[in-house]
Amino acid sequence: MKHLVSRLLAATLCLVPLPALTQSMDAVTSARVLPGWRLADGTHMAALELRLAPGWKTYWRAPGDIGIPPRFDWRGSRNLRGIEVQWPTPERIDQGGMTAIGYHGTVVLPLHVLAQSGARDVTLSGSVDIGVCRDVCIPMTLSLSGDLPVAQSKRDARITAALADRPLTADEAGVQRVRCIVTPGKKGDLHLRAELSMPPSGGPETAVIEASDPNIWIAQPRTARQGNTLVAETRLAHIEGRPFALDRSKLRLTILGARQVVDIKGCPGG
Repeated sequence: MKHLVSRLLAATLCLVPLPALTQSMDAVTSARVLPGWRLADGTHMAALELRLAPGWKTYWRAPGDIGIPPRFDWRGSRNLRGIEVQWPTPERIDQGGMTAIGYHGTVVLPLHVLAQSGARDVTLSGSVDIGVCRDVCIPMTLSLSGDLPVAQSKRDARITAALADRPLTADEAGVQRVRCIVTPGKKGDLHLRAELSMPPSGGPETAVIEASDPNIWIAQPRTARQGNTLVAETRLAHIEGRPFALDRSKLRLTILGARQVVDIKGCPGG
């Protein structure tokens, strides 16, 4: 747990805002809702478009060694039942010897919007908390608003391109077998060894492992190749330092390689 506290402290220190920097430079040049189009089932496909200033980057849903994932708050919206973010393929970012996962340039995050009534317009109103990095990392809160007309049916090429830029599924990437071995550690933490029978995805491969419970902290895995098997090992701990149960069926493993990124859902034992 001491190691976990030091990691969290490092992330906190990295994200302390520097007043002079935030006043003199706009890391995000624009943030807006792309209205998208209404689907035949009454749901709506919209998107958040972020334009980052040159040299600046922001984080993916699982930021890696250090950083904060985007957090959305849509409580000011009307006719909204729910939103699911469709994450495009991220990239590896080196930050002082640590690996972060994120985006640069123009980022389009598709939003699959569920309306309370599919026969009426949806008004999105809220905010997103993000971390942005160049030489240092700073937190930002961006206000967002936009109308999603029920009559809008023309597809937006920017959103369709972002939807197409997704990681491969396990089947598409030729993953043959996935196995996770979990063993107890010290003070309630767990050690996880994931063995993935899959073709190389090119260059150094980075594994990102996510649990369904946001209270479970997962260290950046160590990865190694053993022929056609990629092995990723990591440590998991509850943020309150207490024992916890791990649902392996809801683990999510993302493998980032030079040629492709693979999204694997579920990691059974055996």
